[in-house]
This record gives sequence, structure tokens and C-alpha cells, in this order.
Amino acid sequence: MSDERLCWLPATELAALIRKKRVSPVEVVDAVLDRIAKVNPALNAFVTLTDAQARREARAAERALTRRGARLGPLHGVPFSVKDLVVTKGVRTTFGTPLYRDNVPAEDAPIVERLKRAGAILLGKTNTPTFGWIGATHNLLFGATRNPWNLDRTPGGSSGGASAAAAAGLGPLHVGTDGGGSIRIPASCVGIYGLKASYGRIPAWPPSGAWSLSHVGPMTRTVADAALMLQVTAGPDERDQYSLPAAGVDFTAALRGSLKGLRVAWSADLGFADAVDPEVRAICAKAVKAFRELGCRVEEVSPRWPSPRDPWETIFCGGIATRLAPFLARRGEIDAGLYRIIEDALKHPPTRYVQAWFDRLAWWEHPRRFFETYDLLLTPTIACPPFRVGLDNPAEIAGTPVPAYAWIPFTFPFNMTGQPAASVPAGFTADGLPVGLQIVGRRFDDAGVLRASAAFERARPWAPHRPPLDQEGAR
Repeated sequence: MSDERLCWLPATELAALIRKKRVSPVEVVDAVLDRIAKVNPALNAFVTLTDAQARREARAAERALTRRGARLGPLHGVPFSVKDLVVTKGVRTTFGTPLYRDNVPAEDAPIVERLKRAGAILLGKTNTPTFGWIGATHNLLFGATRNPWNLDRTPGGSSGGASAAAAAGLGPLHVGTDGGGSIRIPASCVGIYGLKASYGRIPAWPPSGAWSLSHVGPMTRTVADAALMLQVTAGPDERDQYSLPAAGVDFTAALRGSLKGLRVAWSADLGFADAVDPEVRAICAKAVKAFRELGCRVEEVSPRWPSPRDPWETIFCGGIATRLAPFLARRGEIDAGLYRIIEDALKHPPTRYVQAWFDRLAWWEHPRRFFETYDLLLTPTIACPPFRVGLDNPAEIAGTPVPAYAWIPFTFPFNMTGQPAASVPAGFTADGLPVGLQIVGRRFDDAGVLRASAAFERARPWAPHRPPLDQEGAR
């Protein structure tokens, strides 16, 4: 099988081919590492490669295939990457900042530990903004990551290194994190699948600055790969006291089944979005028609919820500011926009942070009542197409000036509630830029979100669409 084909095969197929000895883990890892060498210089998706270690593990995985009675995990020999906010034993983890440029953790995060236990092979770490503070991907240590569909545009963030790697065929499985949309935003920007499972479904440790909002989870090219990733990483871990008990659900089996009769709400603005690009709105509205074709009862709604941006921003930015406060004397090593946020957050009285928590708890009443009527909520994933690389946030949407974070009104609310939510590729703008549709489920209904995502994928397959990278990684 050609190296090119191996790089684009989903993990589900790779795992089956490896188990049947039709391809070897060495072939797979070598093919992906060769493609990284060709493409990554243009994208800057990977910032640390564990290539020597990956090749050693691939050889060991190949030897295991020849041993009678060897116990092979469901991801035996399949490569994966980890966002540089997630700790990896013996592998540099910088959190996207010069302040931690030499940090080498002594322990794996639970998600990394479980992927390895399932037989997956770590390729390296992917780029992120400092502590995931924005929905784009650039930092003072490694620079900017670029969108494979247009190198002048951002791949989103804060899991932008992971999204660019997935979209460019640099491995099938990628670990991202999401404190305000950081899995779903970049998934939308590059046309891949991103799943933010229920809060606590996959244990997160050590806690991030935005720990009460932050999820860790899969970014893949197919829904089945994300389901398989969730299957091997979900479940409680004593290091994360908010991790959920085992769900007793086979997430891979949950992909099958009909959506007929489901009550589905579609909202283009949730009633509080500052502005939504008309092209994004139209592309998502067209994608929603697939759910009608699948037998769902779809209603267009404008729930008129009050915006939860202030409490989310207070909790999110306050947590990151607290983590970075000890480093304020090293101003030159902190992004200018982030430094301003830290200074501002540290001026707030403690009662403002506590009030934000009360406001968060009160805001839950709106989606709680809403999901008594509806099974799923559909929205655009983000309010605009991918913007210019290097910008922290877009200054305007379709000519309307907007403040920071106003372009992600659909993602951060569901970090406040902890509900499962995913971004599926919905289509492309006239300029060829990907647009995502968000699917939000009831509390703890990860299986429902996966089933809806898989049904949409079957109805509107996106895997055939690949970014226009040539062999050197340039457009």
C-alpha cells in the first residue's frame, strides 16, 4: 500500500489492517513521519517530534504481531499526536510559552496513558497558544500554525496544531483541549471532526487554569475514529475528582441507529450573537436540511437566551491570569494581548469571580429547559470563516466591529454547561474555506451526539475533501 494512502486512512481501518498483518506499524509510522517532514515546515503543526521513539515503538508493535497469544489493544500500532497543553511523560510540554520551554513532565495525562495502553504510538506534540488563551494558534516560542486550506489563514485554536495536522494527513488521531471551543473552533476552520465530550467523560489532569471549563478529547477526520478514541479514553481516574463514572456505553456501536423522530432545533444566532457572517449562516442552514432528510423534526428557533460571555470570560481569563501571575516580571515572554488580560483580571475583586460562578449556575436554567423539548441543538460552530493568520481575534464580522471572543458565541456556552458538543464539516465558502456545524446534545448524551454526527457524515460525507497542499506542503 502506498505511503500516501496510509497517511489518509482512518484509525479504524489502520487498526484492522495492522491486526490482519496487511500493513505493519513500521510502514504506517514511517509514512506519517515522512509526510510530516514534507508538509510540517509550511504548516508548523508539530512543534516537538518523538520520531525516534515512535519508530522504536513501531518496531516493538510489529514484533508483538508475531508472538502467539500477544494481547493487542484496539489501537495497536496506530499513530497519534498530543496538544502541547497536555502533559507527556519524558516529552517536552511547553504550554505554548517560553516560560515552560524546558518543561519535561514525569507522568502522562490520563488520555495519553490510555491511548498508549490501547497500543497507539505517540508522534509528538502539536502547537497551541499560551495556555490556550485564544481561538487562533500562535505563540512566542514556536510562532504561528497555518491552515492547510489557505496558508494565510488561521487553523483556529487553541488546538490549531492538532487541527492542521489532522486535515493535512499527519496522522489519524489527535488530542485537543476545549475550554471555550478549542476543539470545535479549529475543527470548523480546517474541515475535520472535533468532539467535546461531556465534562469529565475523559479525565483531565493536571488541571488547567480554566479547569472547570476545560475538556480534553478527540480531533479526527472521521466520526468513527473519534468514537474509538472516546471508547479507549473515557472513564474515571482518581487524579481527576470530577471525572465521570464509566458510561456503560459502547461509543463505537452508538454510531449505528436512526435519527427518525428526533426533535432538533436549529439556531443561527442563539439570540445573543453579536454578528454572524451571512455565508456561514447560509452554509449551515443548508447543512441542517440533512437532518430533515434523516427523519428528524427540525425547527428553526431563536431561544433569546441572555449571553453568558461575561461569566465565561471572567472564569476562563481569571484562571489563566492566576496561573501566569507569578511570571508578570517576565513580560517579554508573555503575548501582549494575554499580558493585558492578566493585568485586567488581577484587578478584579474576588467577589467578581465568585459572582461569575453564581451567574454560570443560574444560566444553566436556559439550556436545561430548552433540552426538555429538544433532543439536539444545531448552530454554526463559529460566526465567521477562518481569519488572517497571526491575529488573536477578528476585529469585525461581515463589516460589523466585534469585541474579542464575540466570534465564538456558539461554543463557550456549552463549556459553561458541560454538555457534549461536536463540530462537523458543513461546507466551504466561495473562497474555499471550511465551515463547521455544531451539534449539541443533552447533558451526558455523548452517544446521541456521536450518532447524529455519524448520520450526518453518511448523508454529507466530507472525507473526500482534502486541502490543496503539494508535496512540499505549499499551495
